[in-house]
Amino acid sequence: MADDHAENYVKVCEVGPRDGLQMAPSIMPTPAKIAWLKKILEAGVPEIEAGSFVPPRLVPQMADTGDVIRAMSLCSDHGICALVPNLKGAQLAYDAGAHAVIVPVSVSEKHSLSNTRKGTFEQVAEVQSIVQWVRAQPRAMRVDVGCATAFGCSMEGVIALDRVVAVASALARAGADQVVLADTVGYGNPAQIRAVVRAVRAEIGPVLGRLHLHDTMGLGLANVLAGLDAGIREFDSSMGGLGGCPFAPGASGNIVTEDLVFMLESMGLRTGIDLGALMQARVLLQQGLPGEPLRGNIALAGIPRTYRERAA
Repeated sequence: MADDHAENYVKVCEVGPRDGLQMAPSIMPTPAKIAWLKKILEAGVPEIEAGSFVPPRLVPQMADTGDVIRAMSLCSDHGICALVPNLKGAQLAYDAGAHAVIVPVSVSEKHSLSNTRKGTFEQVAEVQSIVQWVRAQPRAMRVDVGCATAFGCSMEGVIALDRVVAVASALARAGADQVVLADTVGYGNPAQIRAVVRAVRAEIGPVLGRLHLHDTMGLGLANVLAGLDAGIREFDSSMGGLGGCPFAPGASGNIVTEDLVFMLESMGLRTGIDLGALMQARVLLQQGLPGEPLRGNIALAGIPRTYRERAA
């Protein structure tokens, strides 16, 4: 695995098992899902968002998250994460053996009410309750918070920069280990990414650690470059570009993990991920969801000879 303290290291977090599968019209069988996640780990991916603890009646694709987390926590002593909307979800994640949780807090009030049935700052209070509970447990578990719709909302439109900064600052005060800025509907552009990252970083410093970018407008990788330029060294992505938010109209897929790894490694940055092994994991994803369309330029063109020669 790459040295995560090296200046040229970039951490890639695979969110397809949660963000990707939650939008799939069919349900991936649990054994197939676990085999897929194990292959992702074998490829060197340092963190996997393996599922979410949400009501199965709302997101039936996530009904087996407890079983998946338990199986994966036996395979790795770090890097297995779950999305949790509330304290009950955090407790379930902890009991299943998750190493980290990510709590969604939407900067958009309308999206927050749609997504969690709570207003933005009600959800900030929920984060504080989760942090306090987790800190009182005998085993450590990281608490990240995803600032959804930080770059625009399909319900509210433009999100004021002051609002993003205020929410991120409140989350830092609530004790979040890491704040993740999320372009939930993929409306962000490179100039905006730089401006928002720099403004939030000026307020909360390194607590802002990661970007979660969607590719709705085809700007996902361009926005990664803008994030790198602004000092971000952690990015979420989804194998095959699967994903979106069921509670945000118009939200479509994430940036493609395979293409992201190719771009970063080709630039001389290091992810610790074996691209060939990652493509083998993609095969398991397609087998587990036959008929589900997957995106990705590397899958279409193949790994270039120039890339293989540099990696040799």
